[in-house]
Amino acid sequence: MRSPIVPFFIAHQGCPQRCIFCDQRAIAGSGGELPASGELLARIERYARSAALPLEIAFFGGTFTSLPREEQERLLAPLQPLRAAGTVGAIRVSTRPDALDPETVALLGGMGVTVVELGIQSMDDRVLAAAGRGHTAADVARAFTLLRAGGIAVGAQLMPGLPGDSADLALDSLQRVLALAPAMLRIYPTLVLAGTRLAERYREGSYIPLSLDEAVALCAAMLLECRKRGVPVIRLGLQATAELATPGRVLAGPWHPAFRQVVEGELWYALLERLTGGLVSGTAVAVNCPPGRVSDVVGQKRGNLDRLRVRRGIAVTRVTANNSLPPHGLAVVHPGGHLAGALF
Repeated sequence: MRSPIVPFFIAHQGCPQRCIFCDQRAIAGSGGELPASGELLARIERYARSAALPLEIAFFGGTFTSLPREEQERLLAPLQPLRAAGTVGAIRVSTRPDALDPETVALLGGMGVTVVELGIQSMDDRVLAAAGRGHTAADVARAFTLLRAGGIAVGAQLMPGLPGDSADLALDSLQRVLALAPAMLRIYPTLVLAGTRLAERYREGSYIPLSLDEAVALCAAMLLECRKRGVPVIRLGLQATAELATPGRVLAGPWHPAFRQVVEGELWYALLERLTGGLVSGTAVAVNCPPGRVSDVVGQKRGNLDRLRVRRGIAVTRVTANNSLPPHGLAVVHPGGHLAGALF
């Protein structure tokens, strides 16, 4: 079972520059100040009173390894007695691919950091340059090598839809990252946030973001590929925060507060349509799916069932969870028998 996470958001701290798309304070809904030692310990104690142990401590946002070394040590040092006591079992930090060297990796490993998440965004150097990232795809491969040598698991963050990107380039970036065998992935389709340089480009007409439909289709393909390769995608789309919901904060792009569910629904709809492809219009069917997947199969506001009825003339009378089905399987029962298949 996954350990409960105690989050600390350090938006923009340590970042050498502001990328064209970035406003981490809006994304996290936090000012991003570095926590004092007392604040660290107090929050961990609150979690420890009600959550299962051990806990995972996560420093999200910013560029942790570009903080002054004494600040890195100050943040990690209070966690060491808690590690020894079994209260803390894992520590996670976020950083850039070009902000690592052997000495820094040794420091992280020695102080119990178990996961480093790399803000990769793309593996195309032209896309990275257009986004103002300041690193290259070669830096990503080097970072993976350094972290693995230090016994630290590597997470990767990708951002399809950046300036100069395309669906083909995004899928190629995914394949190149998967070839490095990350422990996990986050996929954030690009949004235009107020106050960023990307917002200026959007207003002047030199940047056109992905539509919601385009982003859903692309991220569904990316998610399916990750599942085929056994790499968990731990987040799809930005987490909905009060800051992001503020009118005028998201100017454009594929924003949806339940983006992951929409993407998951797209995968199951494609399977539904494939399985019912040989049935005549007007057929009524019942659908069996794995436990926990009923809402994904039905779709947001019954969207999948409505689409199947409009496009194929197939009426779904009910969707039922079935423990005997594999995690990615589906069964369609119709008057002439039943059809079964899987996402992959």
